[in-house]
Amino acid sequence: MFARYDKMAKAFTRIGKEIAMAVKAGGPEPEYNPRLRQAVTNAKGVNMPKDRVDAAIKRAVSKDTSNYEEVVYEGYGPYGVPILVETATDNPTRTVANVRLYFNRGGGQLGNSGSLSFIFERKGVFRLEKANMPNYEDMELELIDHGLESMEVDENEIVIYTVFSDFGKLQKALEERNITVTKAALERIPNSYAEISEEQMDEILELVEKIEEDDDVQAVYHNLR
Repeated sequence: MFARYDKMAKAFTRIGKEIAMAVKAGGPEPEYNPRLRQAVTNAKGVNMPKDRVDAAIKRAVSKDTSNYEEVVYEGYGPYGVPILVETATDNPTRTVANVRLYFNRGGGQLGNSGSLSFIFERKGVFRLEKANMPNYEDMELELIDHGLESMEVDENEIVIYTVFSDFGKLQKALEERNITVTKAALERIPNSYAEISEEQMDEILELVEKIEEDDDVQAVYHNLR
């Protein structure tokens, strides 16, 4: 129960930072701020109460919130597995010290900015509930002209991918068609995957989990399957 609460609290903190940065970058009106619309969509996806969303927007407007800066850290975990860490921080000195400590204690090493650019490609990712999209094959054909690059379908979820530059265009196309998105994000997708043992994988995932627990960390990416 406590673990579930901690996970929810972490998600709310992450969304709160997304909202703060979106408001500062493009204003408090979701209608005119695509980044804020994305953040509000993600808030709904983690069941963040509307009053908390509204409060986060008001705090950002009143400047009664920290000035968060987006900083990306890149490094390698055990066995040479690449790990990319996205953060939103009001104190980069603190954040880089913490991230470096996690890597060192986990048997890895923090690298230079851009060192993993050949491994990860930033793409727009939209997640939809399959139950709400009975005609998803027709939707796929229709959205190709609006930036849809590929689509994956499993038992419960539809995941749509687009290139980084087409994120806004596809977001607008989904909104115009009243298609409900449970989560929208610019994610780092690996171009290749590490081949390691299950035991080695557990060691790396332990490091990833430790990094994810940090309050400044927004997302962690690796190339494990």
